[in-house]
Amino acid sequence: MHGVLQRRTHLARKVPGALTAVQVVAANVDVVLIVAGLDGDYNPRRLERALVLAWDGGAQPAIVLNKADLLAPAEVAARVRATEDVAPGVSVRAVSAATGEGLDGFARGLAPGRTAALIGSSGVGKSTLVNRLLGEDRQRTAAVRASDARGRHTTTHRELLRLPGGALLIDTPGLRELQLWAGPDALEGTFAEVDRLAASCRFADCAHEGEPGCAVIRAAAEGTLGPARLESYRKLQRELRYLALRQDERGRAEQKQRWRAIHKAARKHRPRE
Repeated sequence: MHGVLQRRTHLARKVPGALTAVQVVAANVDVVLIVAGLDGDYNPRRLERALVLAWDGGAQPAIVLNKADLLAPAEVAARVRATEDVAPGVSVRAVSAATGEGLDGFARGLAPGRTAALIGSSGVGKSTLVNRLLGEDRQRTAAVRASDARGRHTTTHRELLRLPGGALLIDTPGLRELQLWAGPDALEGTFAEVDRLAASCRFADCAHEGEPGCAVIRAAAEGTLGPARLESYRKLQRELRYLALRQDERGRAEQKQRWRAIHKAARKHRPRE
């Protein structure tokens, strides 16, 4: 028997380029495993983008910092703390897919009957991580460029894999672009501290862009909210507003097209007098 089930959760992004359309990366996932490399690929701002997509789609995000074997333990611990600062309430784990370090507890967290989706840039070690979890060299791997730690697309399609413990894992190709496709309120989960501060703003519709009585700007001035964190919030907020505007324009254009088709069909079938 075959059928299409209703989506319980989803992971979606805007298609690359100028087209205003959505690409669903995965559906009905319980956990989104956001993989970043502890080498030249590490980028907190990219992690924030991935977190927005995960929270907005209804799945639980978790961050996997791979290539822990490339840094000293103190440096790894500092990167974990920095990641926890931009991902409040999210599990952050440093592992090494190459050596197997940190993967025992990680694999036990993938419970039977649960589905996880693996996302990240090319070269972060997703394929190597999948092979470790499977216990066999199933996925093709390749070395990253020494100049910028970027990888080549070794995974070119999405694949659903069953892990030895019974969990399901969706392996996805490396994401070179991570444009947002989410609602205006999608930043609440990723920027929980900004959301808490916003409750104390003088105006309920405060955009935190210079309005009087803004608790968010006051926290940034007092040093309790990092300037990079606030700037990232503002940038993503502007991006979501622009997306909403483009979606409205697209909706109006599609509605206009539908009415044209209706009127054309009506004229074609109009009875002759």
